[in-house]
Amino acid sequence: MCGITGFINADKSPIDIKVLRRMNDQIIHRGPDDEGFFIKDYVGLAMRRLAIIDLSGGKQPIHSHDKTKWIVFNGEIYNFLELRKHLLDKGFELYTNSDTEVIVNLYQLYGVECLQYLRGMFAFAIWDEINEQLFLARDRVGKKPLLYSHQKNGNLIFGSEFSALLMHPEVSRDVDHEAIDSYLSYLCIPAPQTAFRQIRKLEPGHWLLWKDGQIKTERYWFPDFSKKIKINETEAIEETLRLLREATKIRMIAEVPLGAFLSGGVDSSTVVALMADVSDKPVKTFSIGFEEQDFSELKYARLVAKHVGADHHEFIVKPDALEILPKLVRHYGEPYADSSALPTYYVSRETRRHVTVALNGDGGDESFVGYERYIAMKLADKYCLLPSLIRKKVIENLINLLPTSETKRSRVRDLKRFLKVASLPRSQRYFRWVSTFTPEAKSELYTQEFNRLIDGSSPIEVINQWFSKSDGLGIIDTLLFTDQMTYLPNDLLVKVDIASMAVSLEARSPFLDHKVIEFAASLPEELKVNGLQTKSFLKKVASQLVPREAIYRRKMGFGVPIGKWFRAELRGFLSEILLSEKALNRGLFKREVVERYLTEHIEAKQDHAFRLWTLLMLELWFQHFIDS
Repeated sequence: MCGITGFINADKSPIDIKVLRRMNDQIIHRGPDDEGFFIKDYVGLAMRRLAIIDLSGGKQPIHSHDKTKWIVFNGEIYNFLELRKHLLDKGFELYTNSDTEVIVNLYQLYGVECLQYLRGMFAFAIWDEINEQLFLARDRVGKKPLLYSHQKNGNLIFGSEFSALLMHPEVSRDVDHEAIDSYLSYLCIPAPQTAFRQIRKLEPGHWLLWKDGQIKTERYWFPDFSKKIKINETEAIEETLRLLREATKIRMIAEVPLGAFLSGGVDSSTVVALMADVSDKPVKTFSIGFEEQDFSELKYARLVAKHVGADHHEFIVKPDALEILPKLVRHYGEPYADSSALPTYYVSRETRRHVTVALNGDGGDESFVGYERYIAMKLADKYCLLPSLIRKKVIENLINLLPTSETKRSRVRDLKRFLKVASLPRSQRYFRWVSTFTPEAKSELYTQEFNRLIDGSSPIEVINQWFSKSDGLGIIDTLLFTDQMTYLPNDLLVKVDIASMAVSLEARSPFLDHKVIEFAASLPEELKVNGLQTKSFLKKVASQLVPREAIYRRKMGFGVPIGKWFRAELRGFLSEILLSEKALNRGLFKREVVERYLTEHIEAKQDHAFRLWTLLMLELWFQHFIDS
């Protein structure tokens, strides 16, 4: 596991070594064990290393067996031993035992098709001296980040994090306001956009080729939901267990201490149970909770840990905004408002005190129907079949008469939210349910100046493009496919990568093994969902491994009690930041609307927690990256 960075000068002028070193120093947290450089004429590659495999021999950059290609690599290739044997059988002479060397020689042998052989998480850059071209690639689902800036003069600058690219003098900090508009919808900025006009994200499952100052990008992988297999439930459960056990086992290969995040939910509990199955010693598990019991799953984590005989560790989070938020803003590099980044950072920090590698349950929801919004979308399709008169005049009128609290979650409140958009077309409906600021809220909040800056912006297109590519699929598969292409890589995987690497911890995800994803995509919809229960199929798989009490309950997610914090511990901090002269003078948001959000939330008249958190993280980003 590492961080990588570098740049190439199209005019073939020599590399400024000082600039390359400054870029590499910015990602030292991603690899505190070592650093490496390849500098030749107009090409400069650099990396920071967190040593996991081949501790003594895996120093990068690494060259191909004929020394014509050089690689810097971030990630892990879990099938590298079999690929190494394949190369040796082909006559390649290898000088390390690392997975990095396998990649560069596969590229030597197969070119861009080498990506089809790799099983793991990765972002890498290969300089090809013979063809004078630079090849960048990112793993299928987007576990590892890769940013780049292609300048008008043809120069290409790349790196694992924003802080590295921003050290290069050609990369400006001009704000992409359309990306900010997207952020206010999704809590994050969807690829390929970033908050900076001159920086783009290489999308998951893509490669990029630079040659003679020009770049070309291409997608090399999609999950295919259209090809369904004939299989009964018993067979499907057995095959899912087999694939997950294999995916877990190969992710336990390491020459350093290893453990697992254990939330107590279905996904992480399944992974921990499978780890215990294939391990000859107790699995080290790590859990985090809050003083607010509504947001704590610790009792379920303890239950699972005891059941599998884990060496269990847990800790309680208390808000310390002044200490943690500036650090998170700096590491994420662009506005990011998924508040579960807080506990993810804390659990990563505590886990790193014990181990260097931690497995997790990321990806289970997006393959096995883990969100209530999936069930709601299916119900909405059926609801739309009712006559409009019955929907509008009878059902919705009756439900709207029921009393609800604006600050406490309840089934009635969820039902009112459902009915508000259930009759809309599918993609619009889904967009509303995953958005923090709806189009109406934005219209109320945005100033004329901000509307002018984002003229033509359409964040819903992020969802529309995947819905349009889902023709012929059922609604559940459409949503799984859409989330695997959007929510998973843009939000969840960014969260875990940045939070874990900030403390030099490697996170591995068996559910994100592409063989697991592809198998889940091939399962008929009716196997993956049953009635109103989320993750019904995976729960049957997990019930063979862990107690039913930990499985058959309402999903909590990695929630954070920010609503309560904003009325108590963080109240002063929140107001100070959002109503500062700096914030108000940016000309993006109307002062009276921000003040109303604050007042209504503090007085418990409305729950504006997510909107306020989104505005807070945006302003902190402006202060750190733009003002400074």
